[in-house]
Amino acid sequence: MFPSHFVFGTATSSYQIEGAANKSCRGPSIWDRFTHKFPDRIADGTTGDQAINSFEFFEDDINRMKAMNMEAYRFSISWSRVIPHGKRRRGLSTEGLEFYDKVIDRTIAAGMKPYVTIFHWDTPQALVDEYGGFLSRNIVDDFRDYADLLFERYGDKVEKWITLNEPWTYVVKGFEEGVFAPGRCSDWVNRACQAGDSAVEPYRVAHHLLLAHAEAVKLYREKYKGRKLGEIGITLVTFWFEPYSDSQADNDAAERAMDFMFGWFMNPVTYGHYPRTMKDLLGQRLPEILAHEADMLRNSYDFLGLNYYTTYYAKDNPNLNLLKLRYATDSRVIQTRTYRSMHACNFD
Repeated sequence: MFPSHFVFGTATSSYQIEGAANKSCRGPSIWDRFTHKFPDRIADGTTGDQAINSFEFFEDDINRMKAMNMEAYRFSISWSRVIPHGKRRRGLSTEGLEFYDKVIDRTIAAGMKPYVTIFHWDTPQALVDEYGGFLSRNIVDDFRDYADLLFERYGDKVEKWITLNEPWTYVVKGFEEGVFAPGRCSDWVNRACQAGDSAVEPYRVAHHLLLAHAEAVKLYREKYKGRKLGEIGITLVTFWFEPYSDSQADNDAAERAMDFMFGWFMNPVTYGHYPRTMKDLLGQRLPEILAHEADMLRNSYDFLGLNYYTTYYAKDNPNLNLLKLRYATDSRVIQTRTYRSMHACNFD
C-alpha cells in the first residue's frame, strides 16, 4: 500500500522531448553541438532538433498524463530557450518564457503539480564557448541568475524546484567517459574525445555543479521562500554496492564505491564536505570546499530526489595501474554484476 500522500507522476527533460531547436530564439546547448558535430557518437545518428516535438504538442502530452491519472509532471526548462546566450544580462527570449508559462498553466489546469528541474545537462553552448561552461567557476554566477529568473517568473505557480538532475551522470558520462555531451575525456579512455582529462575534469565540473546548486538554494531561501510556498531540492543517482566477498577489503571497497558515487554529491549538500575516502585517495585533484562554501552547501535541500537503477558487487583492487589516472579507477574498486563464491566447497 502506498501512503495517502504518495504522488504518482512522470518526468521528461527538455532536449529529449521538445524539439523546435531553432524556434523561440532558442540558443544552442552542448547537446546541439555534440549531436551535430559528432553524429557517429550517437547510436542512431539522430539529434534532438525534432524529438517528439513536445514544443508544439505539449497539450496532448499533458492530456495523456491526465488520462493516466498522474498527479505530477516533472519537466526541465531549457536554459538556452529562455536565455539564448546563457547570461541573463544579454537578453531573454519572450517566446521561450511564454512557452513554459503555458506548460505550467496547462499542467495545473489538468489537476497535476508541476515539478521543475532547472538543469538537466543542457548547458548553453555560448557559455562553453566563452569560458568552458561547468569547467569554470564563472558558471556559478550565471546559473544563479538563470535560477533567479525562473523563481521570479514561475515561483507563484511552482511549488517543487529541482536544481540539478543526476549531476553524477552529467559529470561521468560527459567528462570521464566522453559518451555524453560535451564529449570530453582523456584520449586513452575514448579515442573519440578530442580534449579532456578524465583524472581532473570530472572533479572540477562536479565542484562547480555543487556550488551552483548551493547558490540557487541560498537565493531561493533568502529572496523567495518567505513569500512563496515552494520547496527546493536536488535529484541524485546512485547504484547500490554489495561486497564481492566477506573479506574486510571488499566490505571497505563497497563503502568506497558508494562514497565515489553517492557520497560525492550527498556529503557536500548534507555536511558541507567531500567523503574522507575521496580526500585521501585524490589529494589535490579534489577541489577544496572553502569555509563559506561549506556553510552554503550544508543542508542545502528541502527534499531529496533519488534515482536508482541497479546494484553491483564491489571488489577491492589496490593494484591498479596508477600511471594513467581516471575517475573510474580512483576508488580502487572493481565493479561487477556477477558474484562467485570466494570459499571452496567440499561435497560428499
